[in-house]
Amino acid sequence: MNQINTSSVDAAIRAEASRYIAGGVVSLNRKVDPHIVFKSAKGSRMTDVNGKEYIDYHAAFAPYLLGHNNDHVNNAVKQVIDSESSLYGSGTNELEVKLAHLLCSLVPSLELVQITNTGSEATAHAIRLSRAFTGRDHIILTLGGYNGWHNDVSRAVTPSLTAVGHRRLGSEYPFIPLSAGIPEAVKSLVHVVGFNDLEAISNVMKQYPVACVLTEPVMQNVGVVHPKPGYLESLIALCEEHGSVCVFDEVKTGFRSALGGYQSVANVKPHLTVFGKAVANGYPLGVIGGRRDIMEQFDAADPQKRVLIAGTYNAHPVNAAAAIATLELLMKEDIHESIARVCDVLYKGLEQLFFEKGVPYHLSRNASAFCLYLMDHAPVDLHDILEHHDAGLDVKLRRAWIKNGVYHIPIPFKQGSVSYAHSMRDIEETLDITRRIIEDL
Repeated sequence: MNQINTSSVDAAIRAEASRYIAGGVVSLNRKVDPHIVFKSAKGSRMTDVNGKEYIDYHAAFAPYLLGHNNDHVNNAVKQVIDSESSLYGSGTNELEVKLAHLLCSLVPSLELVQITNTGSEATAHAIRLSRAFTGRDHIILTLGGYNGWHNDVSRAVTPSLTAVGHRRLGSEYPFIPLSAGIPEAVKSLVHVVGFNDLEAISNVMKQYPVACVLTEPVMQNVGVVHPKPGYLESLIALCEEHGSVCVFDEVKTGFRSALGGYQSVANVKPHLTVFGKAVANGYPLGVIGGRRDIMEQFDAADPQKRVLIAGTYNAHPVNAAAAIATLELLMKEDIHESIARVCDVLYKGLEQLFFEKGVPYHLSRNASAFCLYLMDHAPVDLHDILEHHDAGLDVKLRRAWIKNGVYHIPIPFKQGSVSYAHSMRDIEETLDITRRIIEDL
């Protein structure tokens, strides 16, 4: 069995990181066991400082739809640098206009857009915009969703079943903070409900003046949890009935599900949408967009109604060029169809292996995003996962994969991602490795 190697170089880098970086990693959700120091990545594979190669299904939390260091995207970035494009910090430029035009033409719900650096920034703007538009302060979030790191949305993504408590159909779950330092006043304005629970949303709206409901259309921070038939349509209708803004967080689903986002798959139009990750294939760029009358508040004539959007690095030419190149490639080639063919072989192969093993499983998929739940049915929400998924066996499986050169981040029920760079050889090798390691589970 191919063991995880450690070396003096690896240990020295980790020690140096602990000496100078608070927490030893620059984003604390990267603090996992095993802690591998990676050095390079190309296509579907990553290599660590010891020279060991891994087939990558983590994709840096999912932005790599085209694969690491895609030549077309990197060449577009190089051209921008070589042309001496710069961050001008005044007025507009052709790249950001071209990107905005592309986004509005690809996603039917986008009448106007703004560009940010991250998905967290985009969700912060969406909440502020919704509050300004409605004149209300309360917001509704989903249990198990992740919408960024700022105070309004920083509730625990995967709290324990003990912390969550009994299932609360039709009512709120407690706000369990993801971070220290969140004021109680902020928590009092945030209402957490179960995914697929329209009754809970309706009941909160009857009790409080709700500015917006912010939700992933498919929950992809706790694997892949699909909306029930009619849920998204009813959610939008409920928001319109109560005068609230429906905000889709498509940071994970956008462009990976389909070129028009998951909303195009579901054939619905939210009032606002945020994007990130796959939109620029790994380069840091976020998007907020939606209905014109809401988005126009960013430049409202009345200063009292104007919503601030600012950012020195918004639409940096390197990132804008990467996003344009990514979207143009997705438009010109049969990228999604090609990935689907590879995914089909992987998904069927995994299902067959776990069926033969006799382990309870359900493979949930949304295009190239997938999660192998170790339970006997498709989950409807986080509570269902916490109650029925074998998290311990999940982590054991992920560590065995890593030991044998297949990288899934070793955190239970985290999404796996397939890219355009994954070949049939990658899939066959993954299935061969899986066949060997499940014998020891």
